[in-house]
Amino acid sequence: MIRVNQIKMPLNHTIEDVLHKTAKILKIEPGGIESFRIVKKSVDARKKPDIVMIYSVEVSVASQDRVLARCRSGQVQAAAETKYHFRVSGQTPMEHRPAIIGTGPAGLFCGYMLAKHGYRPILLERGRCVEQRRADVERFWEDGVLDPSSNVQFGEGGAGTFSDGKLNTLVKDKCGRNKEVLRIFVEAGAPEEILYESKPHIGTDILLAVVRRLREQIIAWGGEVRFEAQVTDLLTQHGQVKGVVINREETLSCGVLALAIGHSARDTFQMLYDRQIPMEAKAFAVGLRIEHPAAMIDQIQYGRERQPYLPAASYKVTAQTAEGRGVYSFCMCPGGYVVNASSEAGRLAVNGMSYSGRDGTNSNSAMIVTVTPEDYREYGGDGPLCGIAFQRALEERAYQLGQGAVLVERYGAFREAVTGLLPKPSVIQAQYPDFRPAIKGAYREGRVHEILPEVLNRALVEGIDLIGQNVKGFDDSGAYLSGVESRTSSPVRIHRDDSGQSLLRGLYPCGEGAGYAGGITSAAMDGILTAEKIAAAYAPFTAG
Repeated sequence: MIRVNQIKMPLNHTIEDVLHKTAKILKIEPGGIESFRIVKKSVDARKKPDIVMIYSVEVSVASQDRVLARCRSGQVQAAAETKYHFRVSGQTPMEHRPAIIGTGPAGLFCGYMLAKHGYRPILLERGRCVEQRRADVERFWEDGVLDPSSNVQFGEGGAGTFSDGKLNTLVKDKCGRNKEVLRIFVEAGAPEEILYESKPHIGTDILLAVVRRLREQIIAWGGEVRFEAQVTDLLTQHGQVKGVVINREETLSCGVLALAIGHSARDTFQMLYDRQIPMEAKAFAVGLRIEHPAAMIDQIQYGRERQPYLPAASYKVTAQTAEGRGVYSFCMCPGGYVVNASSEAGRLAVNGMSYSGRDGTNSNSAMIVTVTPEDYREYGGDGPLCGIAFQRALEERAYQLGQGAVLVERYGAFREAVTGLLPKPSVIQAQYPDFRPAIKGAYREGRVHEILPEVLNRALVEGIDLIGQNVKGFDDSGAYLSGVESRTSSPVRIHRDDSGQSLLRGLYPCGEGAGYAGGITSAAMDGILTAEKIAAAYAPFTAG
C-alpha cells in the first residue's frame, strides 16, 4: 500500500475528484489504482475565507516500488498500518462467568471483546436500556421529574450517550485499539466517515442505535446484559473477589469483576471506599457552559457563512491566567444544546449534546478550570472522596439558585458581577437579536456568578477575555453562560497494577469512572485493554 498525504481539494469536490488528484500525484492513470481508501479528512481554514479540504489516502497499485521511486517526496510514502490483535493466552480456568459493572463505553467494549472470544460475560447496569432510557431522559427534560437510576448519567451507553458523540482522543495508541473502537462502531451502524474524519463524531441520535446493536452482539456471542441491576456490595474472601450483591438482595458469584462505573457513580465510590479498595482523589475540572450563535462561530472559524460542504464549525481554545490556572474549552458541541445532566435529587449539573446533523442554532462548550485536591479539601477533608463533596456542593448551589432549572446569565453581566467592569457593547445582541439559550430542560436567567467559588469565577473571566483577544467575538457580552459543569471527569482514581487489577485480586478498575479515561473513545480503549488483561490471565469460560 502507498500513503498519499496533503491532497488539497476545493470544497465542491467529489470522491472521484480525490482519486484523480491522487493518480496525478503518483504520476499514473486513475485506472492504475487497484484499491483506494480515505484514511484522513480535515478542513484547512488557515487562509480563511479560502477554505480547502485536506485528504490522506492509501492506495494499492501495480509495481509499487517503481511508483515510490518515481515520487520521492514526503507526500508519498509506503503505508505502514498497525492492525489490532486480541490475544487469548491465559490458562487459568474460570469457575464463574466474568462480570462487568457498567455499560458505558468501557463496560460495553470490555464485554464486547470478552464475549467475542468465548468468555460469556455478564454485564450489570444500574440503569435501563437505551430505548427506555431515552424516554426517561426526554420526560425529565419535559417535566423536571428526575429518575435517579435512568438519566443523562446512568443507563446503557453511559454519560456519553447524551453528548455530542465525539470520538477523537489524545491517547497514544501503538496497538491499534483506537481504530478498532471506530471499526466496531461502524460495524454497529455508525457512519463510515468516523474512520477518517479528523474530528469524528456520531451524535446522540445515531449513538442510541449503535449502543443497542453492541448489546445485541454481546448477547449473540453468549454474553448477558442485565438492567436495573445495581451492584451495592462486593463479596470477598482472603483478598479475592468472590461475587457481588445486586440491589441489596441478590448475590452473583464471580472471581473476575471489571469495574467500569461512570464518573457519577458516587454511591458506588462510597461502597468501594467502605470496602477499603485503594483509591485517591485526583485533579479534574469544573466550570460553566458558554453558548454563542452557531452562525457566529462559523463566521469566526471560516471567515464566511458555512457552505453545504463544510461541517458546523468547532473550536478548541485555551488560556493561562496570571495565577497559573489553565482555562480551556471542553466537549465542544457545534450546532448543539446545553442539557440538564443531573443524576441526584436537589443537585443540578449541565452537559453539552449535539445530534448527528449538528444543525442547531447555537454552539456551546464547557469553559472549565482545573482543580486539584488542594482546591477542594475544605469540602470533604483529606479523604479520596473529597472531590465528590466539592462537586455536590456546587451542584446544590446551582439547583438552589435556579430553583431546579438550569441557570443562565449573559457573559457581560457575569463579568461585571465578578470584576465590577461594565459590559462591552454586544455584537451578538446587535446582529443576532433572536439569540436565546438552546437548553434541554427548563432554564431561567439568574446569578450564575454565585455558583462557583470566587477564585474560579475570576479565572474564567480572565481566561475568556484572553481567548477573546485571539478569537474575536468569543468574549462577547451577549454570550450565555450556564451551570454548573461539574462532571468533566472522575474526581477519583481507583488504583490498579500492571496486571490491571486492584489490590483486591480479581477486581479490574477501568474506564472514566476509575480515573483511566476521558471520553467515549479513551474509555472504550481502556475497556478493551482490560479485556486483554483478563484474557492474558484466564482461559475462556467453558462451564455450563
